[in-house]
Amino acid sequence: MTPVSAGRAARLLPHRLVLGAAPLLLASCVSPSKPAPRPAPVAAAAPAAAPRVVTPPVAPAGARFTFEGALTQGGLAIGQAPTGTTALFLDGHPIPMGGDGKFLIAFDRDQDAAQVIEARFASGASHRQTLRVSPRAWKIESLPTLPRGTTPSPEFTRRRNGELAQINAARRISSGSEGWRQRFLWPTTGRISGVFGSQRIYAGEPGAYHSGVDVARPTGTPVVSPADGVVILAATMPFSLEGNLLMIDHGMGLNSAFLHLSRIDVKPGQKVTRGQLVGAIGATGRATGPHLHWGMKWFTARIDPQMLAGPMP
Repeated sequence: MTPVSAGRAARLLPHRLVLGAAPLLLASCVSPSKPAPRPAPVAAAAPAAAPRVVTPPVAPAGARFTFEGALTQGGLAIGQAPTGTTALFLDGHPIPMGGDGKFLIAFDRDQDAAQVIEARFASGASHRQTLRVSPRAWKIESLPTLPRGTTPSPEFTRRRNGELAQINAARRISSGSEGWRQRFLWPTTGRISGVFGSQRIYAGEPGAYHSGVDVARPTGTPVVSPADGVVILAATMPFSLEGNLLMIDHGMGLNSAFLHLSRIDVKPGQKVTRGQLVGAIGATGRATGPHLHWGMKWFTARIDPQMLAGPMP
C-alpha cells in the first residue's frame, strides 16, 4: 500500500466526512412518527319509529241496499241506496241516483248470475253487496233445415248504418224524466204474439233473440205512453226493420221503443205523460202483420216489458 502524505490526507478527509454525514442529513428530513388518530365516535342509531297504523274509513252502521222488483234476467228493480251515499257503481260502472237515494237497476237477457253493487260515502268508505241474478227459461225453437238468412246487400248495409246511428244517438239523450218511478201501463192491449227472450236456432246456428213483446191488433189501434217521458226519436220516414219508430226516454237510462207504427202523433223533445196517445199500431218495416213491438232498454241492457207492466188487463 502506497503511503499517503499528510497533506493529501488532509485534503481527502473533508470529502469523506461529507459522504459519511449524508445519511444523517437525510434522516433529519423525515418527521418523527405520530400516533394514529382515534376514530371519530359513532353516534348511536335512533330507535326505529313505530309503524303508522291507518284505519280505513268504515261505512255507516247498518248500511245496506233494498230493492223493489225482480233481480232476474230481463228484469228491472228500483233500489234504495244506504243513507249518505254519494256515488253508486254496478260492477265498477257508475249508475245515476236520485236525490232521495233511489235508483234503477236492470239485467240483460243473458246476464251472469251475480253482480256487485257498491255505495261510496263522503268519508271515503264504501259498502258492497253481491246481487244474485236468477236465471230464466227462454222459449227456444229449433229449425234444423232452415238457413239463418241471406247476406245483406251493400245498399241495405249503408242504409242500416244510418238508422242505427240515429237510434244510438237517441239513447244517449238524458231527459231527466221521472217516469221511471211510475207503475208502467201496457201501451196497448190484445193478444201477445211474441215474448221477450224467445229465439230460433237455424240449422244449428242461433238467431238473434226477440228483444221485446209483441201485441197483435188491427192497424190504427191506439198506442199510449206507458209512463211519463220525453220523445227522443220520432222517425220521419220508415226504418228498414222497425218501420215507423218512436222512442221515449223515461229517465235514469230507461227508454221505450215502439216499432211498426202506422202513424206517430208526437215530436222529438216533446214531453208525454203516462197514458197519453202517442201513435197507432201498423205493419211498417219488417212485419208480417199489424202489431206493436214494445222494446225497453236500461242503458245497454235489454229488458222484458212484461215484467214492468204486469199481466195484460
